[in-house]
Amino acid sequence: MTNPIKNQTSILEKLSIEKLNAMQEEAQEAILTNPEIVLLSPTGTGKTLAFLLPIIAELDINCPEVQVLIVVPSRELAIQIEQVIREMGSGYKANAVYGGRTGSKDKTEIKHRPAILIGTPGRIADHLRRENFSAEFVATLVLDEFDKSLEIGFESEMNEILALLPKVQKKILTSATQEVEIPKFVGLNDPQIIDYLHEGNSQLKVKTVLSASPDKVETLAELLCHLGNQPGIVFCNFKDTIQEVSDFLNRNNIGHGCFYGGMEQKDRERALIKFRNGTHQLIVATDLAARGIDIPEIKFIIHFQLPQRAHEFTHRNGRTARMFNDGTAYVIKGKNENLPDFVENAEIEMLQKAPLPLPSIWRTLFVSGGRKDKISKGDIAGLFIKQGKLGNDQIGIIEIKTDCAFVAVQASEVNSLIKLVDNSKLKNKKVRVTEI
Repeated sequence: MTNPIKNQTSILEKLSIEKLNAMQEEAQEAILTNPEIVLLSPTGTGKTLAFLLPIIAELDINCPEVQVLIVVPSRELAIQIEQVIREMGSGYKANAVYGGRTGSKDKTEIKHRPAILIGTPGRIADHLRRENFSAEFVATLVLDEFDKSLEIGFESEMNEILALLPKVQKKILTSATQEVEIPKFVGLNDPQIIDYLHEGNSQLKVKTVLSASPDKVETLAELLCHLGNQPGIVFCNFKDTIQEVSDFLNRNNIGHGCFYGGMEQKDRERALIKFRNGTHQLIVATDLAARGIDIPEIKFIIHFQLPQRAHEFTHRNGRTARMFNDGTAYVIKGKNENLPDFVENAEIEMLQKAPLPLPSIWRTLFVSGGRKDKISKGDIAGLFIKQGKLGNDQIGIIEIKTDCAFVAVQASEVNSLIKLVDNSKLKNKKVRVTEI
């Protein structure tokens, strides 16, 4: 295929991607030439970039209104897609809107209209209902992870969104599963289906770890020692179980973060930031973390509790062995516990005695200034190196948000650094620097 996207090479360079995979190539061509697309591909294979590249290529640079709506099931996925669009550096404005923050903050951000608006179904429907932006110019609608939005009860909001968009010419639906029938209200007539689900996670290994007791926490600790210092996720079914596991890990000095639906949005975001920058190598999560969130390449996932359904087992496993890299899913089998049919032929892993994983060398600092203050990663790095007397290798990942930033710094330098840089000026703003 001749590539119709002129600045694609530049975008891929900014994202540190050498070339598109086969699914992304096929999706790009299909989206550019068809009005209805259903894209089915496993978690971690790059669906977001697959639809963003052709969408951005077709935007009208002279249109001052919202041209594309991307509807997603979770706040984290909305934030992630917004971040990817920013990193692509296309020159088009994108904003994410979602529950868990005030509607007035949304209104302020979208007062200067983004070309692409990303959001959760309830919040998007609310903005359309209140006419906070014009629906007249929305030509492209993406229902990303549409099955998950339906599964968690957003059908009426999605129905309302479709009804309030009179001029949509292109509909793109994506999913990492084929479990859910596409509802009639979506109005698909003859969609082109791009199905890569058969590709699966070819490099994934599934192993069983036998626990001598029903409660399994001691076995979890032994498994984490056996695995050593690698990034991974421990999946539980309930937030109460997460609390029990977290308390046990704290008592045993095993660093970790938690991630589940009942947490405050700010705490959820910070848990993921600390996981991405290495402050935590372990995150204990419900199925909310099984797909659609921005986390780094991880080496393993552990099913402390198994999900009820096979497709959720698949989504969890999709957090590792991503983009066809190696990865292992461990199932901890409690004493007298019966495993479901979807855990088939998993070889038993014998655990080796090993010391506790080492504490992370990174801690995370909060900086009270961000993009709206014209503060860049370079500005923060410069402050920390010149005034904070850090070496280049003592600063880790920097994440810039709209009104703040988060910086990974070597743990041994945190206290002295804060004394040197807290209340300093960055651009024209005095910023606070604190540890989170």
